[in-house]
Parts: sequence; C-alpha cells; structure tokens
Amino acid sequence: MIIHLKKEVGRENAEQIAKENNAFIFEEKEQFVLISSSSQKEVNPKFNDSILETFVFDNDIQLASRKYKNTTREVKIGNVTIGGETGNTLMIAGPCSVESEEQIQSSSELLKKLNLTTLRGGCYKPRTSPYSFQGLGLEGLKLLNKMKEEHGLNIITEVRDATHVQEVIEYSDVIQIGAKAMYDQGILRACAKIDKPVLIKRGFGTTLQEFVQCAEFVLSGGNPNVILCERGLRTFETKTRFTLDLCGVAFLKEHTNCPIVLDPSHAMGHAYGVPDLTRACVAMGIDGLLIEVHPDPNVAKSDASQQLNHSEFEELLQTLHPVAAAVNHQII
Repeated sequence: MIIHLKKEVGRENAEQIAKENNAFIFEEKEQFVLISSSSQKEVNPKFNDSILETFVFDNDIQLASRKYKNTTREVKIGNVTIGGETGNTLMIAGPCSVESEEQIQSSSELLKKLNLTTLRGGCYKPRTSPYSFQGLGLEGLKLLNKMKEEHGLNIITEVRDATHVQEVIEYSDVIQIGAKAMYDQGILRACAKIDKPVLIKRGFGTTLQEFVQCAEFVLSGGNPNVILCERGLRTFETKTRFTLDLCGVAFLKEHTNCPIVLDPSHAMGHAYGVPDLTRACVAMGIDGLLIEVHPDPNVAKSDASQQLNHSEFEELLQTLHPVAAAVNHQII
C-alpha cells in the first residue's frame, strides 16, 4: 500500500504513522509518502485526518506500477532527459572494460564525433572466472572522470559489490547494477539514499516480478530515478549468449513507469548479430540502448566477441535514425 499524507503533516507524526504501519517513508513534493507491503489493504481509521489518499496493489510492484504513476518517469542524465513524453532513446556506448587511457580516450572521441553524450565502461568487473581481467578499479573510475571533464560526457559504470559502491556513486552520473549484483541489498540500499540515476540490469534467471521488486528497493528509499535494463535470459539455446526477452519488455512498458533500456550486446554475445537486434529494440520505442564498442575488439580484455569496432558502430547508428522516427523517437 502507498499512503500519501497531507502536506501539513510534520515529520514526527509521519514517522509515527509509518512505524505503526511497518512502512518505508520518504518525502516527495513537500509531502510524506509511506509504502508498506501490498498485503496491507487498509489503514487504521485513527489516521484518517492525516491521510490525503491511498493506493492498494495486488503485488509488491507498487511505486514502479503504472497503477500508481501512469506515465513513464522522467530521468535526467546530465544535460539529457529520458522517459516522460520526451521520445528520446539514449545511446549509451563504450567498451566493456576500461583498459587504458588510450583506449577510453579513443572511445570518448568517437562519441563526441557522433554527437552522443553518454560513455559506458566497466571498472569493477564481475567475471565468472577469477583468472579473467577484473577491471582497473579506482584507476578506471578516475580515467572515466577524466573523459567526463575533457569531453563533457556523462559516465555510466557498474558496481560489482557493496565494497566499492560509494566510489562508483562519487565518480559516475549513472550507477549500473549488473545482472549478477541485482539482488545485492547493500548496493540497492546505498543507491536508494541518493538522487543519481540508477540502472538495474535484469538477472539472467530472474522473473519480471523479481526484477521490478529490485527497483522497488531503490524507489522505496526515496530515489525516483530508476531505469530498468533488459539484457537477456539464460534459456536452452546455446548458439547465442542469452535470449533477449522482448516479450518482457512489452510487459514492462505496459505495467511499469520506469524508463527501459535494452542491452543487445550481452544478449547476443556475438558482434555479427548486434545490429539487427539493436534495430528490433529501437522499434519497440524504448528509452535507451547499451552497446559495447571497442577501438579494436580483437584485443579486448573482456567480452571481445560481442563488441563492435568503431566503423561498425557508426554504420549501425546511421540505420537506427529512421527506425526510431517510425515510432516517434529520436536517438540522442
């Protein structure tokens, strides 16, 4: 249940009502909002004088539900905005991992050349094998920050676990919670306390209900800037890395109010299939794309097979504009 208190209700009273209803509490537009389990269907009548309105739900997709907010949330990333009625599809591009200053400088120059605004690059890599490249860590974050200062780019990078979440929050414009970290409540709780955008990737064995409930952890802490990212499920298929769930995207568009980003690079796992899959994503009228792009994928230290080189990415970008226009969107 979501409870909107009247604006004249002070913090002390609001906290008391929240305590008696086992509810989270945050302030939004000069009023207190309380949220408890969806199993709660009514409030003690003694609080009626303090309550403006209530919203009852049949499951714990609540703050992210279109039954609560029936339009897509607007999320501002630097000088660009996605969601709402903007019609923007944000192109987020860059290498899987930050490997060197030369490499990330080349990637940044490509984005500036193409009038794109948002650079991705991993610094803490949640690798399956302990012997694989684990990322440059804080050194990588500082290189991303240098690119931000030199080129005016927005930065998105991933949190691997809660031990370095504050470093990522400090250096990035968007905090990415990866598929393997989606359930890390230390990360989720830390991101709930800030107002920076948070992009949550769906786990490869996660239901839509579980996925959106992770977003609820961040929303219920008072951070409204949550973006959902579909990046593919693990199925019986072995010829592609994962299977991109466009059916799930249709559900998210219909039933949730968070902007939606798609990651065809991780879903496909092979560069040859990324362009076609990306065009299919854009045709769904989504809010953003994550595309892995490397100056020379042959020498990439992680996910080499799925990264486009710069010329391949430029060719792809040109084909996306008419697809986006067909669904009243524009690539930014």
